Amino acid sequence: MNGARIWRHRCAARGTWAHESDRAGRSRAHPVRWRMAHPAGWRRLAGVVAAGVTVGAGLAAPAAGQVTTGQVTAGQGSSTRYRATIVRTAYGVPHITAGNFGSLGYGYGYALASDDLCTMAQAYVTVEGERSLYFGPYHNAQAPGGGQVSNLDSDIFWRSVIGRRVIPRLLAVRTGPGAIRPQVRQLMTGYVAGYNAYLASAGTHAVPDPVCRGKAWVKPITALDAYLVVYQLVDIEGLSNQPEALATAQPPAATKNAGASPATARALSALASRVVRAAPGTGGLPSVAQLRKLGQAPSDRPGPGSNAIAIGSAGTRDHQGGLLLGNPHLPWQGALRLYQVQLTIPGTFNVEGATVVGVPIVVIGFTASMAWSETTSRSWTATPYELTLVPGHPTEYVYAGSSVPMTSQTVTVPAQAHGAVREIRHTVWFTRYGPVVSFYQGPGLPWTSKTAFALADADATNLRLLNQFLAIDQARSATQVLSALKKYQGGPWNNTIVADAGGHALYADVLPVPHVTNAQAARCDTAIGAQTFSQLDLPVLDGSRPSCAWGTSPDAAAPGIFGGNEEPTLMRRDFVENSNDSYWLANPRHPLTGFPRIFGDTGKRWGAEFIDQQYDLRTRSALTMIMRRIAGTDGAGPAGFTFAGLKDLMYSDIQYGATLVRSQLVAMCRSFPHGLAPTSGGGTIPVGNSCDVLAAWNGRENPGSRGAVLFAGFWGNALNLPGGPWSHPFQITDPLHTPYGLDTASPAVRQTFGDALAQMRSDRQPYGIALGQVQYVLLDGQQIPLPGGPADPNGELNAMYLSPPGAVPHLGSTYIQAVRFVTRASGGSYPQAATVLAYSESDNPASRYYDDQTRLFSHRQWATAYFSPAQVAAHAVSTTVACGH
Repeated sequence: MNGARIWRHRCAARGTWAHESDRAGRSRAHPVRWRMAHPAGWRRLAGVVAAGVTVGAGLAAPAAGQVTTGQVTAGQGSSTRYRATIVRTAYGVPHITAGNFGSLGYGYGYALASDDLCTMAQAYVTVEGERSLYFGPYHNAQAPGGGQVSNLDSDIFWRSVIGRRVIPRLLAVRTGPGAIRPQVRQLMTGYVAGYNAYLASAGTHAVPDPVCRGKAWVKPITALDAYLVVYQLVDIEGLSNQPEALATAQPPAATKNAGASPATARALSALASRVVRAAPGTGGLPSVAQLRKLGQAPSDRPGPGSNAIAIGSAGTRDHQGGLLLGNPHLPWQGALRLYQVQLTIPGTFNVEGATVVGVPIVVIGFTASMAWSETTSRSWTATPYELTLVPGHPTEYVYAGSSVPMTSQTVTVPAQAHGAVREIRHTVWFTRYGPVVSFYQGPGLPWTSKTAFALADADATNLRLLNQFLAIDQARSATQVLSALKKYQGGPWNNTIVADAGGHALYADVLPVPHVTNAQAARCDTAIGAQTFSQLDLPVLDGSRPSCAWGTSPDAAAPGIFGGNEEPTLMRRDFVENSNDSYWLANPRHPLTGFPRIFGDTGKRWGAEFIDQQYDLRTRSALTMIMRRIAGTDGAGPAGFTFAGLKDLMYSDIQYGATLVRSQLVAMCRSFPHGLAPTSGGGTIPVGNSCDVLAAWNGRENPGSRGAVLFAGFWGNALNLPGGPWSHPFQITDPLHTPYGLDTASPAVRQTFGDALAQMRSDRQPYGIALGQVQYVLLDGQQIPLPGGPADPNGELNAMYLSPPGAVPHLGSTYIQAVRFVTRASGGSYPQAATVLAYSESDNPASRYYDDQTRLFSHRQWATAYFSPAQVAAHAVSTTVACGH
């Protein structure tokens, strides 16, 4: 539009006249016209008005070449319940200002819908249990945490949640940490109104995104829908990410003429004692080998992860305020998509960062004097209970010497098939502990004639996340964040890492963890549980004994969990770090120990199991880089972190595994007789120039790196070898530097290298192909190379998982932020932040904000985050004032 300022006035009730200014500044009156589809459905929007555009009073004029779409003003005589100003800066980041929390939620809903409408519409269809209605019951959809799940299984779970009135019951709580704060309720109500207002103003058949334009599943939402999306986020480690565990748990046929249950408590108790001692691999129970896979993400469903680093004043070069680097690894599409935003109520509330789409509260970000990020915790938030079933009665279980019937719930799912809608009825089952499930995070937990498994989930009643993050959004220091964490314990599956202007660095693994002590696990674990607790720190408890119920700490935010004062935390002046490993080495100078094993591994067990090896290399990579930088031994200048140094660490893209084995790998490659590497199939393959490619490789996973593809093909398989590929095993006395070295004498290691060469030949890839030629996303028909690589178990901080080339990454780096605090000469401090949202702000291919930050990420660059009103006004690209009833 060549620098023209276009001011549209549309914030009015239907039929109200507004004004639009032309390029010369002249105004003309025009009626506001609504596009209305599905009139009956829109009646829920009574009183909601469309938002519009105008330049807000007091804002700086746009610079030359900028386009400002402007203000929404209500018609004369109309009353306005909500009003928010949305100023967008570079890359479409909305800075939303309002006078109260309801209006703030309204502005957020309006802005989010304008950017990510199709993603949100899909999310609401999911939590309404209507995927089968719109997309068919037997097609698959992306689970919120990644991977695939059938529409029918998803609908069964959500219809069960709705039918059990889970959300209304939680919202009815009026006292204690679980009572949703009034400000949260106002945010959520305003959000629903803002989302619906945008949809009303655009019209279903004219939404800008062609992906969902005119689709019947794009429709207004309710407050229940909004809270269900929050619940989906909360229960990722429970059933919202694995709904088929509930849907597929079905009892075997009851025995005909089974008669009454055994009459005596002694007989039932004796039966339970025998059943829970049944060894793994017997009677249909999972084997030891199968149980070892519990907790491992399946290949099609890698779990969320993250890195977070907080540098305290003692770890910085100038010894002033703290620094923070946040790098969450989440799916690039779907319900865990992040949305970059600033939310402000002048004088009351000011926070910037990323929200999870549909949750109008920043979950990773910074305030004027504090910055934080989240990583996936290794603590367990749910435990299975093994139930002893009454002979001949597979839906009755033994408890306290009595026969207790399970509770059934029959849900009805509307499903589309062959152009017609039919109803599918399905029954799910519940116990005093929770739902009966067919698996939990891995191997099957079968429902046989003797036993079944119920899942007790500490997050199943957790909406405290909303209270917790609202409190964090208002916090001014690491100490205040820690107080909020301990009060609400609402973070469903995450550690929290904080840096503040006072130079503090905080690590906190404070979340709802089942109150199962080591002693209780030893006393109550079944034979299955003894195996899982030994290998994975996960108890599987005897459901027949009341004494095996979870305990409750006096300071716990909810029944059945440890209190915040009993959970791992560490406040330091040098640094803390987490890359999804346990709490033990958040700072190796102060190892954390003494916590129940349900919180994760420490000491000699750290690195002893596959679940640990998945994360240890990434943790070691981060800790090594941090400690060398603070000591000044990394060759990057004087000791201590600077803001630039922290940003450089993020984009270093060092393949840490290569630092441990590359020299031996090259030597092995050059030692093969006649230049022929063995393969696992019994043949050989010429090494060609592969040895020279690896020797010349820079050891990084930048888009231009040559050798990274070959090494990744070898390394990922080598780490999966029994016992690993190491020449020097893990040592408890040196956890940061062991294991290391390549066992080049191992036939399996040698064959794994040959297999990597053979795979590249099969894929018609030269050994020296650049990473960016195979690791790229295809957007708007253009290849955008992506840095980074598989984080786990390979050891890359900048996570990136995609297959095949060109596909949207199913998991990887998302919203990245580096934050420092600058001291004012007049006193106080302010944040300086650099950010990048790797998949960009909008999911709409027609938006200019669809791939702009992805290109920034491709070039390993940063965007400046604007925080103060003056900064935002000076860099404004557009302004919208959204209002409604």
